[in-house]
Formats: sequence, C-alpha cells, structure tokens
Amino acid sequence: MALDQGTTSSRCILFDKSGNIVSIAKKEFRQYYPEPGYVEHDAVEIWDTQIEVAKRAMEDANITYENIAGIGITNQRETTVIWDRKTGRPVCNAIVWQCRRTADRINKINQDGLSDRITEKTGLVPDAYFSATKIEWILENVEGVRERAEKNELLFGTIDTWLIWNLTGGRLHITDYTNASRTMLFNINDLCWDKELTEYFNIPEQMLPKVVGSSEIYGKTDASVFGGEIPIAGVAGDQQAALFGQCCFEKGDVKNTYGTGCFLLMNTGEERILSSHGLITTLGAGTVENVPEYALEGSVFVAGAAVQWLRDELKLIENAGDTYEMACKVEDSAGGYVVPAFAGLGAPYWKPYCKGMIVGITRGFNRNHFVRATLEAIAYQTNDIIMAMKEETGNPLLKVRVDGGASANDFLMQFQADICDCEVIRPECIETTALGAAYLAGLAVGYWKDKEDIKENCKIDKTFSSDMGIEKREQLINGWKHAVETAISW
Repeated sequence: MALDQGTTSSRCILFDKSGNIVSIAKKEFRQYYPEPGYVEHDAVEIWDTQIEVAKRAMEDANITYENIAGIGITNQRETTVIWDRKTGRPVCNAIVWQCRRTADRINKINQDGLSDRITEKTGLVPDAYFSATKIEWILENVEGVRERAEKNELLFGTIDTWLIWNLTGGRLHITDYTNASRTMLFNINDLCWDKELTEYFNIPEQMLPKVVGSSEIYGKTDASVFGGEIPIAGVAGDQQAALFGQCCFEKGDVKNTYGTGCFLLMNTGEERILSSHGLITTLGAGTVENVPEYALEGSVFVAGAAVQWLRDELKLIENAGDTYEMACKVEDSAGGYVVPAFAGLGAPYWKPYCKGMIVGITRGFNRNHFVRATLEAIAYQTNDIIMAMKEETGNPLLKVRVDGGASANDFLMQFQADICDCEVIRPECIETTALGAAYLAGLAVGYWKDKEDIKENCKIDKTFSSDMGIEKREQLINGWKHAVETAISW
C-alpha cells in the first residue's frame, strides 16, 4: 500500500509484485487562501481523506489488512503541521509549501549574514518554501503556541510525520531523511537537527520528530485504523520517492515529476554538490542504513497548478485532458507567453515576490493559444532547470525520465523534448511517486528482494525525441527569458 498525500489530493494505490496497480482511490481536498500569497490546508481533512481513500482502495480490491505486506508513505514536502501531543488537535491550519507569508523573513536571514551558512549546512537556498520559517511563524503568531511548545505540549511534523502519528495512534513521532532535509533545520552533512539553526529560529528541539531511514520497519498501524496491524516500512518526500520509483539508482540519473509543481532531480550518489546555479542539494531515499545518498534538485512552484487555474479560476477548460486537444488546434502560442509565478519563482531564479504575467498577446490570441502557452510555460520552466543542471555538473542530460499527471499529455512531452533537445522517457506507470514509496516499504519487509528485482518492473510507454530546429528553439527560449525578466521587473 502506498499512501500518496499530495498538495491537492490524497491517494492510495495498491501494487502487486510486478509493480502493477491493483486498485487506486483518490480524493481532492480544500485549498485555503486567507490572504494573497497565503496557502493553507486543514490537516484533519488531509488525514480524513487519506484514510478514506485507503479504505476505498482496499474495498475495491476486495482485500483486508492481512493481504497487505506493508505501507509506504510519500507526501507533499515542507508543508508544516503543529499539533497537541495529547489531543492530536492541530493548533492552526497547515502552512503549505507554496505559502509566501514568510518571504520577508528570508530578507532578515540575508541581512543577518546567515544565508551561506544555511546553504552549507542544509543544502538549501533560504526561502519561504521550506519549513523553518513556517514553524517560526506559527510559534510567533498563533496565540499561546510559543508557551505550549516550550512546555513540551506540542509536536511539529511535515505531512509524513502527521500521517504516521495518526496511523499509529500517537505512538510514533518520526520523519525520514528526505523530509527532514526540506525543513531548513537539518544538517545534511552530520545527519542531525542542527542546534545553531533551531536556536536561530527559536524552535524548541523537543517539537522535532526522530529522523529515520527511508526504508525500514518503523512500527505498525493501530488496529483500529484498518481492523488489524500493518507494518509501516517506507517513507520519502514525493520527489525523492519518484526518483526511486523511476529506478534512478545510478549517479547521473535524472527524473522530472509534473505535479502541482515541477521537480527535476539528479542522483549524485554519495557526492554532495553545492550549487552555484540556483539548484538545491537534498537527501535521496537511500536503502543502506547510515549511508546518505544525495541529489541535486530544481523546483518549479507552479506546473499542474497552472492547468488547475485554467480550469477552476478562468473556466477555459472543463478538465485537464482538454488541454491536449486545444493546444494541438493551433500551430504555436501566437507570440504569447504565460509566466505562472503564482507563488513567486523557484529555481533557478528564487524570486519570492515575482507575480504571474501574460505577455506578448495580440488581437488574434485566443483560448487555444492561452492553453498552449500555459502548457509551454511548464516546459520552459523545466528547461531553465535542465540548463542550470548541465552547467552545474557538466552532464549533457540527454535523457530525462518523466512522471506525474501532466506527463500523460503528449503535446507537453513533445514540446519538452523539443525545447530541451533531449529524449523524454515516459514509463508505463506514471504513478512513480506512489510506486517509489511502495518499493521502499516492500524492500524493508522483503516483498521485493533488492533493486535488481525492482528494475525488472520498469517498462517504457513512450520516448519523445526533439523535432525542432536550433534556430526556432533559440527564438522561443529567448522569448521566454524576456517574459521572465518582465515578470521579475514587475
């Protein structure tokens, strides 16, 4: 069983030994935007929807807890929950990774001269994206929380920690290395919570979960959840889980996930690369105890979320699948560019105050051009990261494995291959985030023997190769760069 708790929906997928989907259940949950730039979730609703879909997936497969070898968990990263250790009640809504309420705090970090120190210790570029400033904000702004935290009455967790705590009836307060490495509080060199950083952000260490590996048996679910106990044996943040699920086990392997955001990761093995091109260093989902695996990552904050925007706010489409046909109805975007900087710009720009923009439109720019330009923006943002990664590593990046919901869109995948001048490889199962979590759990409980056993499950659906000339590619990329510069200057 893979519990895949994402930014907009909770899902559960049951996999068999061949990596085939036995059953899948999904439910979206509410997004809260209390102020411009603020994004919140109801952590209780996340828990409720996650358990609802897990039970539905079991019912659809006509199985009980006895048929499940183990549970793997993968989750939206950085999203911050603080709750009462006795009652389990959150002190406020969860602050989502996209939320920009603490952007001004990042300016203070830079003024304090701590930016390089944070990068050196955590591998991260200081940004409101990560958990530390979110925890600090809750402690400072929610009445009574600071005092309760200092009395050891409260717990912090990213979504994996929150789910495990609830699954075990409050017995386990843990997170794995991949999620800990996204908090801006975890030293990825020494593999521990960093005292200098917890003191700087004034976060009581007793709030923080115990950090464990990504593939080991942590404990069992409380019998009240599924009618009996099931081992919980795998945890990884969604992007590291996708890297594992894509079988990117070798140094230099690259995958890109097209979800709410877009996240491109390269496995760098035991080599920790500190980026000078706007990328971040993060911990991968290792399976060997106490041997860290590292990855380089580029994060795009808005990808599939831009398609949701077309559907929910602009009402240009009824469902995401409509975008393929509409994009193919026109030969190009008629010179228009969409810069979907709804939550600022992530890698390689790191511009937290940047706002979204539509530029270059003329009278002939219609809804099909609009949809096409929005899809193209996803590919352009990915290309920005690929170019940075090429410069960083000297790796030509001739192949990129893809997954996530939007990777099913053939137009987007072909345009991605064209604009990046590389092969885009899509597996038969694009649910590789959930699959990675299942693999991590399955290895721990002996369901799969080893990585070679897993590799046999990896099957390619389609490979997209570039069909665009150099001159046209450069022209389009130059237009995109101009659009981004315009958005940043705004």
